[in-house]
Amino acid sequence: MDLQQTVEILLVEDREEEIEFTMRALQKHNLADKAKVIKDGEEAIRFIFATGEYSERNVSDLPKLIILDLKLPTAGGLEILRKIRSDERTNLAIVVMLTSSEEDSDLYESYKLGANSYIVKPVDFDEFIRVVSSVGYYWLQLNERPH
Repeated sequence: MDLQQTVEILLVEDREEEIEFTMRALQKHNLADKAKVIKDGEEAIRFIFATGEYSERNVSDLPKLIILDLKLPTAGGLEILRKIRSDERTNLAIVVMLTSSEEDSDLYESYKLGANSYIVKPVDFDEFIRVVSSVGYYWLQLNERPH
């Protein structure tokens, strides 16, 4: 995706199969066209904060929705969430944790750090598509955000 193009959804996920399923689900509501996939935690941080290879981005041009996995290479989802919430330029970003973890500690820590939602990835393909499609539709088309 060209950096000059608006990124409405940032998907931070390292597993190819789950990237494919998520993008398929977003396509159900025509939400995949302005989505960017990043497979590495440190790269996600550089994108969000417009540093490194993303330094030409405007940090205030945040995606409308960040879908974040917990377990990622180089920086985990909780670390990314902590950084997002601790910076006034990014602290109002909508962050949905989409993870395989059913651990109470992960759920608690995600909300403590300011996640807007925590969703355990359904194992069933059709249910996964339904859930992710609903998430994208809700946060991008129904939810009102501050400007």
